[in-house]
Amino acid sequence: MVKAKKSALLLMVLALTSSMALAACGSKDDDKETKTDTTTPATTTTDDSTKTDDKKDDAAGAASDLKPYKLVMVYPGGAQPDEAKIEDAMNKYLTEKINATIDLQPIDWTAWEDKVNLMIASRDPVDIFFTAQWTKYAVNVAKNAFLDLAPYLDKYGQDIKTELDPAYLEGSKIDGKNYGVPTNKELAAQGGIVYRKDWADELGIDMSAVKTIQDLDAVFAKVKAAKPEVTPLYLLKGENFDAHYFGNFDALGDTSIPGIILKDSTETTVKASYDTQRYVDTLKITRDFFNKGYINSDAATTTTMNTDALKAGNVFAITSSLKPGKDAELAASTGLVGKLAQIELNEKTVSTSETSGSMLAISTTSGDPDRAMMFINLLHTDKYLNNLLNFGIEGDHFNRDGEIITPTDNAKNYSPGAAWMFGNQFLNYVLNSEAPDKWDQFKKFNEGPKVSPGLGFVFDSEPVKAEVSAIVNIDRQYQVALETGSVDVDSVLAEYKDKLIKAGVEKVIAEKQKQFDAFLASK
Repeated sequence: MVKAKKSALLLMVLALTSSMALAACGSKDDDKETKTDTTTPATTTTDDSTKTDDKKDDAAGAASDLKPYKLVMVYPGGAQPDEAKIEDAMNKYLTEKINATIDLQPIDWTAWEDKVNLMIASRDPVDIFFTAQWTKYAVNVAKNAFLDLAPYLDKYGQDIKTELDPAYLEGSKIDGKNYGVPTNKELAAQGGIVYRKDWADELGIDMSAVKTIQDLDAVFAKVKAAKPEVTPLYLLKGENFDAHYFGNFDALGDTSIPGIILKDSTETTVKASYDTQRYVDTLKITRDFFNKGYINSDAATTTTMNTDALKAGNVFAITSSLKPGKDAELAASTGLVGKLAQIELNEKTVSTSETSGSMLAISTTSGDPDRAMMFINLLHTDKYLNNLLNFGIEGDHFNRDGEIITPTDNAKNYSPGAAWMFGNQFLNYVLNSEAPDKWDQFKKFNEGPKVSPGLGFVFDSEPVKAEVSAIVNIDRQYQVALETGSVDVDSVLAEYKDKLIKAGVEKVIAEKQKQFDAFLASK
């Protein structure tokens, strides 16, 4: 259990606004930071050429002391046609920096958890895994899948510790230890939908009237009647109205472990989802939408990510975790620039899960954890490398004017849309379809969120790991079907609850309540 008190974390959360402001304001001067190589070798300006050459010499000298090593990085996302081209460019740069090369191994979102579980169980040689509290972070830590990062952060992650607000590292600890390096990005969280604004305008739908999930009923009815070939709402596993980001559910750690409180409430009684009225009511609304034909019929089994379905051009809306400009980001990655908009449908909140909602962990099977941390450190500090991984090659996948980039025709071959996963988002260029003041908007977004009573607490599942393992398997049978509206709520939820109780869910919740009460008492 994390020992940090909520008051201390809250101070750090407030401090984050200031640090993000500095990161945003300073981003345009990052090209001249001596510790960060910020221009591509092919486009170095005359003014910076000497400085860049000196840094290359320094980097080459340091790299020559290291043996060559290939890093394997595993993360969720679709394979990109130009992935090999990006790897080649990264390899040339990383060889100079840390005498390493990289093997990027994206795994399709819908297969992510199953494949990662298999890789961990098989002890596959992986160096870096993407991880988060919503994708079995604590469960995998309990499996000894990730290294305690303290010694590696001290040796090769000092830049991370300097640049990253302490709230992130403190809030993402498990039993006082960091097993993942958080991405430097927005801290507040909010859920809603991203939808086809062009179609809404065409059909005369007033989307400003949408304030709740139920308000979408009339919208989807109009879309279905006017465009019968279109799916009004595309749902799938983890991307639905009962997702943690949409329901404002705080799982007090790993979202795969039962027992939640509401982030937008002051209530501190831990409950099972089936005993939480908001969760059950939302299941019933979703089921109603499914029966009316608003939701894709394969929602419980689909292997197509919602952004890919949106890109295909036959989907009106998807659920999404939101932030400033999320619609513009998705528009760029789906080829729908100018056609998307977003609507926030819950209260903006902050909890421990936001501090560990996107992290890079070093696998216990890594052949060179030191080198893995060197690479992660570069993603937090090196503007050229960060943007290469996220947007591709300048002059090939995008053209740049200062901090603003314009995708080329070849951007379709490398557009992973994963900037929120890797290192420091405040190093990212801004797409020409996004607001030029994007990072200022992020600062404002982080101001004044509702603070979860669970901020600073992470549940230690070790005392109930057998029960958690059994429950994870039961969830696979029932959870997705229920949350996508694919089955009758009354009968199936009762059956689901019965199996969870037999698997020991009440013991898990009691243990979580015990630990949470101790945390609250220590404040």
